[in-house]
Amino acid sequence: MNNGLKEQYLIVRSFAKSLVFIAPIAIITGLTVALFLWLLEEVTLIRWHNMWLIFLLPIAGVFISLLYKNFGKGTEGGNNLIIVEAYNDVIPSDKKGIPLLMAPLILITTVITHLFGGSAGREGTAVQIGGSIASFLSKKFKVSEEEKRIFIMSGIAAGFGAVFGTPVAGAIFALEVITIGKIKYDALMPCLMASIIADMACSLCGIKHTKYLIVHKSFEPTLFYNISFDVMLLVKVAVAGIIFGLAAYLFTLISDFIKAKGNFYIKTKWLIPVFGAILVIGISYLLGTFDYLGLGVNSQSENGISIVSAFKSGGADDFSWFWKLLLTAITLSTGFKGGEVTPLFFIGATLGNTFAVICGGPVDLFAGLGFVAVFAAATNTPFASIIMGLELFGTEYVLYFSVACIFAYYFSGHKGIYNAQKVSVSKMIGKNNVEDEK
Repeated sequence: MNNGLKEQYLIVRSFAKSLVFIAPIAIITGLTVALFLWLLEEVTLIRWHNMWLIFLLPIAGVFISLLYKNFGKGTEGGNNLIIVEAYNDVIPSDKKGIPLLMAPLILITTVITHLFGGSAGREGTAVQIGGSIASFLSKKFKVSEEEKRIFIMSGIAAGFGAVFGTPVAGAIFALEVITIGKIKYDALMPCLMASIIADMACSLCGIKHTKYLIVHKSFEPTLFYNISFDVMLLVKVAVAGIIFGLAAYLFTLISDFIKAKGNFYIKTKWLIPVFGAILVIGISYLLGTFDYLGLGVNSQSENGISIVSAFKSGGADDFSWFWKLLLTAITLSTGFKGGEVTPLFFIGATLGNTFAVICGGPVDLFAGLGFVAVFAAATNTPFASIIMGLELFGTEYVLYFSVACIFAYYFSGHKGIYNAQKVSVSKMIGKNNVEDEK
C-alpha cells in the first residue's frame, strides 16, 4: 500500500472509530435535550396560567441552592467546568472531571427556575448535558485523554446544535468557544457529526424550533450604484455591531457586579437567591409586565414583548433590551440555573428593533442582526454566530451578519459570559499570542 492510500485508509478508520463513539453521545444528548425542551414548554404554559407561582421564586432559589450544596459537589463550575475539561494544554491531574450528576441536576434546576419565573435561557443546560454525558461515556470507553477532549467538545456541539436546531453553528461553537482567537480543527468532523445526529434525535421526538423571518429584501445600492450591496445600510450595520458589542460587555459587567456584591454582603449563601428573586419580582411589578421573565421567545400576551415580536415594528420598547439584560443578570448571578444565550437573543433582537427605529433601517433585519451579534460578542464566537444567522435567516444576509458579528466581537473586549475561556489571540489588531488578558 503506497503512502497516499495508507493515509486515506487511516483517515477512514479514524472517522469510523469516531463515529462509533460519537453516535451514542449525540443520540443520548439529543434525546435528553428533547425532554428538556418539552419540559420547558410545559412549565412555561403552567406559569402563564398560574402567575401566582412567581411568588414562590424565593423558595425555589433556596431549594436550588440546597440541592447543589448537598448533591452538586463538583458540578458548580457549570459551563466553565466543561470548557476547562476541553482544554488541550491542561494535564489530567489538574482537571476536576465532570460528574454525570451534572446532567440531571442542571436539567431539574433549570426547569424549576423557569417554572417560577426566573429570567434565564437554555443553552447552558444543553451544553452541560452534552459535556457530562460525553465525559461519562469517555470513561466507559476508556479512551485516551486527547480523545476524551474531542468527545467533550462533541458533547458541547451536540447540546448546542440540538437545543437551537442549528447543527452547523453547534459544531463551530464547540470549536470556537474553548479558546478566544484559536480553533483546533482536529475536532471538526466529530463535532459536526455529533451536532447533526443530536439535532436529528431531538427533531425525531417531535420538537419544533421557533421560526424567525426577515422579510426585508430591498438591498438596492443607495450611494455607489456600481456596488451590489447597500453601502449606507452596511455603515448602519457596522454602527449597530459596535452597539451590540457594548451591550454584551454591559451584560458581563452587571452580572459580575451582582455576583461579587451578593457574595460579599450576604454571608448566608442560600439567602442570595432569595434576594435575587425578590428583585426580579419587584422590578417586574414596577415595570408592569412579566414579559421579561422566562425564556422570552414568546409572550403570554398578544401584544407582549418577546423575541418574536422584536421582528415587527412596535414589537419592543426603547429599553426592553435593558430590562431583559438586568433581570437575566440578577437571576443567573444570584444562583438560579439556565443559560444566557436565549436571553442574549432577546436583548439583541429588541436592541436591534430600537436601533432600526432610530436610524431608519429595516426592523426585522436589525432584530436578526442583534439576535446573533450580541450572542457573538458575549460568547466570543463570531463565526458560530454568523453561521447561526445563515441557518436561521437565510444566506442572502451573509454580508450584514458578518459585519455585525465581527464588529460586536471586537468591541465587547476579551471578557465574556464564560470566565474559563482563554485568550490565545488578542482582539487588538497586531497583538497576538496572548495567554490571558481577562
